[in-house]
Amino acid sequence: MSDIQFYTNPQSRGGIVHWMLEELGEPYETNWMDYGEKMKSPEYLAINPMGKVPTVVHKGTVVTECAAIISYLAASYPEKSLMPAPGSEQLANFYRWLHFASGPLELLMTVKGFEWQVPPEREMSIGYGKAEDVIAALEIALSKSEYICGDEFMAADVQVGSTLHWAMMFGALEKRPRFEEYVANLMQRPAAIRSQQLNEERSKQQEAAK
Repeated sequence: MSDIQFYTNPQSRGGIVHWMLEELGEPYETNWMDYGEKMKSPEYLAINPMGKVPTVVHKGTVVTECAAIISYLAASYPEKSLMPAPGSEQLANFYRWLHFASGPLELLMTVKGFEWQVPPEREMSIGYGKAEDVIAALEIALSKSEYICGDEFMAADVQVGSTLHWAMMFGALEKRPRFEEYVANLMQRPAAIRSQQLNEERSKQQEAAK
């Protein structure tokens, strides 16, 4: 049995972690979870009481939430150089933008997706504040270098790139040139292509089984 057990669904945020696992290059076992009874089964709830995906079990340790899984795996395999070294000035950027993507950016995407209206007087109470501030902050960060932590690809780019890709696809963020350039570059990575192919194949199998 592999040290890494991966629980996911092809139509979920598990695709983010799937990409990370392909970047990691370590053996892992994929446990495809269908929505409904299987994901809410006692066996799976014993692993993740939320009954959600993705979940990773690494050498018996359970990790959930995409940003947590990504940073945990990057730290667990330092030889892969998927996060800045301790003491590096880029380590702060790694954590900052990894959690920016899973926090303010994803929340903005959710609000836009459900067409919720945030009254101006309540903007201070919502996690991202103003939509234009989220967009500006990310554009400034990406204007400084090729990747979110500098000139080298890091695991944080998996979270930032995936979330930005979906945010633009669903209209939560406008398709600014730098955003499109950044995402297009990331989507050409072999690991990103492999993970997408694996999820598409599983989706086709699910459709065929209906």
